[in-house]
Amino acid sequence: MSGHSKWATIHRKKGLIDAERGKIFQKIAKEIQVAAKGTNGDPDMNPGLRMVIEKARSNNMPKDNIQKAIDKAIGNASDVNFESIRYEGYAPHGVAIMIDCLTDNKNRTAMLVRSTLTKRGGNLGTDGSVNYLFKRLGVIEINKEKDFDTIMEIALMADANDVKEFDESYVIYTEPDKFLDVKRAFDENGITEYLQSEVTYVAENKISLSDEDTEKVMGLIETLEDIDDVNNVYHNLDI
Repeated sequence: MSGHSKWATIHRKKGLIDAERGKIFQKIAKEIQVAAKGTNGDPDMNPGLRMVIEKARSNNMPKDNIQKAIDKAIGNASDVNFESIRYEGYAPHGVAIMIDCLTDNKNRTAMLVRSTLTKRGGNLGTDGSVNYLFKRLGVIEINKEKDFDTIMEIALMADANDVKEFDESYVIYTEPDKFLDVKRAFDENGITEYLQSEVTYVAENKISLSDEDTEKVMGLIETLEDIDDVNNVYHNLDI
């Protein structure tokens, strides 16, 4: 998830490395394929697909890659057969984590997630053990190209929940069903570049740790994110 500390800024820059971007694109392509499967591939008729495409665009995924993922899902010989699985548990120091996976082999994914958590001081929990700590929201993050009052006015007119100002960006929060409308409002007001634009899970209360402990927890989260079957890792660490 996008953070707003010095550590998070460095982490975001790391994501721009070609190899990292390629892995991100592969994961988003799987989400697009799942959202498009069984449909005609028209995002105007599929809000779920539109939301994933917005996520792809905010990660600078090329249009050709997006279309290829859609085409693969709707093709007559489509072999898209991913299953969604969520794991819940804890990282070191009581940090709650949810791990969303898309996989064609549940046993492989379970083994990889469990072993990664165990090796790095975390542990799996039972279903429902931490998901109550998170709320599903639309999140739109933009650079500070306009003043706060202008951003707030656009957001409120579009029925967003809240706007928060950070050192380098504004973050707008929406209900999931309002996300596309709020995003469209910003597009229409000339804001076309987004640091983040997706419906995701946001921790309602976050845990603050020392720099050393934060590095340890984020090391675990990065290792989980490197697993091919893992698409998203949500946490309540304040970074």
